[in-house]
Amino acid sequence: MTAMTHLIAAPILLPLLTAAIMLMLGEKHRPLKAKINLFSSLLGLVISLLLLQWTQTTGVPGSIGVYLPGNWQVPFGIVLVVDRLSALMLVLTGIIGVSALLFAMARWDGAGSSFHALFQIQLMGLYGAFLTADLFNLFVFFEVLLAASYGLLLHGSGRARVSSGLHYISINLLASSLFLIGAALIYGVTGTLNMADLAMKIPLVPEADRGLLHAGAAILAVAFLAKAGMWPLNFWLVPAYSSASAPVAAMFAIMTKVGVYTLLRLWTLLFSGQAGASAYFGGDWLIYGGMATMLCAGVAIIAAQRLERMASLSILVSAGILLSAVGFAQPNLIGAALFYLVSSTLALSALFLLAELIERSRTAIEVPLEDENELLPRPQQWLPPVKGINLDDDQKAVVGQVIPWTMAFLGLSFIACALLIVGMPPLSGFIGKLSLIGALLNPLGLGAGEPISMAAWGLLALLILTGLGSLMAFSRLGIQRFWSPEERPSPVLRKLECTPIFLLLGLSIALTFKAEPLLRYTQAAADALNNPQQYVMAVLGTRAVPGPEAKAALLEVQP
Repeated sequence: MTAMTHLIAAPILLPLLTAAIMLMLGEKHRPLKAKINLFSSLLGLVISLLLLQWTQTTGVPGSIGVYLPGNWQVPFGIVLVVDRLSALMLVLTGIIGVSALLFAMARWDGAGSSFHALFQIQLMGLYGAFLTADLFNLFVFFEVLLAASYGLLLHGSGRARVSSGLHYISINLLASSLFLIGAALIYGVTGTLNMADLAMKIPLVPEADRGLLHAGAAILAVAFLAKAGMWPLNFWLVPAYSSASAPVAAMFAIMTKVGVYTLLRLWTLLFSGQAGASAYFGGDWLIYGGMATMLCAGVAIIAAQRLERMASLSILVSAGILLSAVGFAQPNLIGAALFYLVSSTLALSALFLLAELIERSRTAIEVPLEDENELLPRPQQWLPPVKGINLDDDQKAVVGQVIPWTMAFLGLSFIACALLIVGMPPLSGFIGKLSLIGALLNPLGLGAGEPISMAAWGLLALLILTGLGSLMAFSRLGIQRFWSPEERPSPVLRKLECTPIFLLLGLSIALTFKAEPLLRYTQAAADALNNPQQYVMAVLGTRAVPGPEAKAALLEVQP
């Protein structure tokens, strides 16, 4: 077992230790806790990048890393596994976590108690959900991240936040109960909860027990689909995400992808083409359920009037696209969907952060800031009207007026977010949707002669129509917010509020120029998912490290 193998557990242990330290510090050391939180989040991101680099090496030991925290033999103990897919999600979580934390440090971390500890616990739950390799510990990490999200959603108080938070808690508690019921049914049929062991035993399930197995899988899927935001299980998502504080909503953008990731992981492992009579069980439900989610969210986004609500509905559109892509079980389509997942998640997180600043400019509410030195440069004032030269109806100059720096930043950032989410050229959102369309028109990569299913044509049409609907909605809101003739004072922004937005959008734009390496990576991840035997053999082939007594006994029996 190498030192790199031990590093697999670090993304879970690091936030756990950090949260414990910050709880001991109490509420009187908020600046110190913020610095510790930021250092730990950055360190977690670095570890995730190292694991991602490790998964790109050749060979099973390098591309799939397995760690046994309790040193129990598989499948009896806890197992952590990192492969290309989980490493990609770890890095994405780390990037969004650092960005949301930077934004929160401007003022939101002081709006309630224990923000930094809850933030680290949520990171721990997210990292654990992406690394775990058995259903029971997946449930544990789900509950950890949900418990933290309950406190973070209510962070900052407010009637709307409390009301939507109670609905959010109720739905997720019900989903957790369904999770336990589904896992219990699967365990009763197969006798195991280890994902790799389940992949080996599901094809051997007797026909008499297969109905019970499918019932357990369906109940389990309902829990995951509720968390992923599939229609009609997503009625709670938009109010909850819209009322959350900006940094918390940005973190919630990755939480929805946990449900998508879990469905992708379990479906490709347990119900792949090698699952015998259970092969591709539930695939049609994923396809048509995802398309229904896209249709409903696409219609609702046209009627949305608030930017936070538009961002929440855009999450549902992206979730529908990803769920439908998973249901087709085509490696090239899943590879394109993973690229789209990265681009859309970065853009949606930036949009949630940006929404608060744009609404602040709309209402001209300037939040008191403690350190005036941290303010951005004061916006330049409008030039005085010059009589008789280029005047409008109100006798004000229309030539030579200077756009305030803050409004220029907000406007350009809004345009970038809109282009990324809608999928308009030339940014990475367009590359992601174009890759999806190309995969739908070229199923299985077999060329133009391969027939295209009606479901593929339906998804292709919805990709275009939801993009047009989002374009209309973002264009209307942009005109209302930035082209309104009313003069309002420019908002006062802090560097910590602008830096994470610049970071997220900068990464999204960088993906435009470096799309090919990421597409190769996501396609390799999709190919590995299509060949679950590599994952199964890597996990089941890992042996526990012998203890001192076992080594001594082995030496005694040797001549």
